[in-house]
Amino acid sequence: MAKAVCVNGYKRPAGAGADAGERQAARKRRKAGGGGPEEKSSRLSAALFGEDCEISRDQLYELLKYAALGKCHNATQPSWCRIYHQSQLAGVVVIVLREMSQLHFYKFYLQFKHLRKVFRHRFTLTPSTNFLASLCGEGANLEPQNTAQGLTSTSNECIPKNSDLECDPIIRKYGGKKRGLTGYMLTLEEQKKYDYPIKGSPRCKGYIYTECDQQRTDSSPLFGLDCEMCLTAKGNEVTRVSLVDAQGQCLLNELVKPESTVVNYRTRFSGITKKMLLPVKTRLPDIQTRLKKILPRDAVLVGHSLNGDLQALEMIHPSVIDTSLLFARNEGRRFKLKFLAKAVLGKEIQCEQKLGHDPAEDARAALELAQFFIEQGPAKAAELNLEMLLTAEVSQNKAALQPQGCRVQKQLNEPPHLPTPCFLDCLQVTGQKPLLLGRQELDSSGLRQSNLSISNKQVLRRALADVPLSTFSVIQFSLGPEYTASHLLAGLCEKVRSKLTDMLTIYAGPFEENFCLKSVKKEFGRCGPICSLTVVTETHEPYVCVQYEVLEAAQLAVESLNGAEIAGSCIKVQRPVSAAMLDCDVLIKELELDVENEGVIYVAGLKKSLTETDLQEEFSQLKDLETLFLPKDLQSGRHRNCCFLKFQKSQSAVDALEVINGWTVKGSKLRSRNALASGHLWRWIWQMNHNTGKQGGNILYEKMEQLSDSEQELRKKVKKLDHHVKKLYRSLQNNTLCIILFPGVNSTHGSQSGLGLMGIKDDGGRSAC
Repeated sequence: MAKAVCVNGYKRPAGAGADAGERQAARKRRKAGGGGPEEKSSRLSAALFGEDCEISRDQLYELLKYAALGKCHNATQPSWCRIYHQSQLAGVVVIVLREMSQLHFYKFYLQFKHLRKVFRHRFTLTPSTNFLASLCGEGANLEPQNTAQGLTSTSNECIPKNSDLECDPIIRKYGGKKRGLTGYMLTLEEQKKYDYPIKGSPRCKGYIYTECDQQRTDSSPLFGLDCEMCLTAKGNEVTRVSLVDAQGQCLLNELVKPESTVVNYRTRFSGITKKMLLPVKTRLPDIQTRLKKILPRDAVLVGHSLNGDLQALEMIHPSVIDTSLLFARNEGRRFKLKFLAKAVLGKEIQCEQKLGHDPAEDARAALELAQFFIEQGPAKAAELNLEMLLTAEVSQNKAALQPQGCRVQKQLNEPPHLPTPCFLDCLQVTGQKPLLLGRQELDSSGLRQSNLSISNKQVLRRALADVPLSTFSVIQFSLGPEYTASHLLAGLCEKVRSKLTDMLTIYAGPFEENFCLKSVKKEFGRCGPICSLTVVTETHEPYVCVQYEVLEAAQLAVESLNGAEIAGSCIKVQRPVSAAMLDCDVLIKELELDVENEGVIYVAGLKKSLTETDLQEEFSQLKDLETLFLPKDLQSGRHRNCCFLKFQKSQSAVDALEVINGWTVKGSKLRSRNALASGHLWRWIWQMNHNTGKQGGNILYEKMEQLSDSEQELRKKVKKLDHHVKKLYRSLQNNTLCIILFPGVNSTHGSQSGLGLMGIKDDGGRSAC
């Protein structure tokens, strides 16, 4: 995904931080109307386009910490956005809409009238179930203590509760019940996704097939495989191969001489030196032949990121278990083999005292990890709480790097087992009392469950009274557990995906019998990137169905090509007609008026040979141009034939539209319109469009009827929530940073990304930029 290019760049913040007393005094002066000319309003700046729009919890924490504490308490500007004149902030208010995700915001987009008209900064948020716990330092209750046993501590703090297990990525992937080894083998789709050599793939031409094509059962033999590679003129080439059987016996441990000239032996990791390879006569074809002879017809290969080993071996094997994927983590991350061996098996491998890795040792470790997982089951693997163990290991390693005197002094001065202070603790030290309202509240003992029957109306009433008295507030509104059932979430996901597909699709025709499809595709391609184009043959005369990748392209086709003469025919261009599409025109209009799209235009018809530099030069004459965003395909990395331009002033965007329409760049005629989905929504639509069937799963027909009833109630609930947020927002003082969080959904039935909206309230009641 391309990053946005800031044409004018960020400015450095002019105001230094202020302590709590100065900030309170500034608030009093503003409230009394005696601010004076020297006072400046706080502002928020962020370029949230493309991959920059995905924000982690740590990045969100950076923002909250700086906004609440400022520079004088050693807080630094967040890395992904900038607050100007932080000392003038009247306060920070975080509104959490529990049990809701980005999916809910766009499913009920028309109901969220206030949110979409006020907050111009939006970002995709990593789904989280314990945002408040991490905010309040409650992670200490789950964190393993530093014990003599190190990472294998079995204290209660290391054992997650059953409710936590449901959200563990291992349980979400495999469920809690044991299954045989075949249940953990990578499917063909997974092998393609993770770049495994596939039989018949053009990229694997010349690869050797192991011919292990007998059907696998839960009794099929496991073999651990690991290779060490060096860098040659050809790329990665094998220099050593190890294969072990299910009992850990080494069946093959051979040095291999590369075919090409070695550029880097990577001795630190491979343990291979030039001297070691000098007498070696074994070549890759010899190893391929030996592996084919050793492996039985129903063999299952086990390895850690085994795709790299098979690619280097230039071999194809149909049945594999990849331990880097078996012990699943969130967000596509993977545990290292060294860590898993220590945490799960209690073994030390890849020791620093040794020169390079021992492939036989690594192959054996991967095999034993798979055996543990198969024998103990996913629930037992999840109970190890690997994420917390890794955090503890990192902390121990950091502590070990400190000078011995500092560590001894620290141990003498600090009581044992104290969690690292969170910034809410720091707030209290500076005299600022944080406020938490909702189903979880903060008392002297930390975060605790409040009355679960408390209503959103009661939360709002308390917030209106208490928020003005606090400099940092977290207000929680709840959707309600009755609206979080798996089939309801799956149904909503399927409905949103279906509607997005229809909004991205147009039908055009009729055409003559032998019309030129190439010229039709070329004409419609000028509106934006095409996902698919097919000829409709069910009609009396031929039509075409075009599915675009971006909403703007489909809308541009409807607006500019309806009634046009293409391929010798005067055609009609329209979207599909269905019950869900009846409000399409209203939705398009509201997206166009969305405050996030203010001052942003969409430009199509770009040649793919154009670079960002070329486009900056072409568009440099446009007045007040602030940011250029050139979207790229998330899989291939190639940029599309369109871009988004963000202007500092809305009128400048209007003027640019008049100039750009019909403008020719490098022989290509441009088309443009107001943006509909320029920021985080562009990426989310792409993901929804390319993940068909992966989120929701199958939905029974009788449950769809329940969904229709629940959806009506949910629509009313969402409308009330939006009204509550509007009422609370209007009560805030000017210069208050307000952040709305849809935390996202993490469950055994799948996950949905969260969404964040943020802004600093100005005199007009909107968020200042």
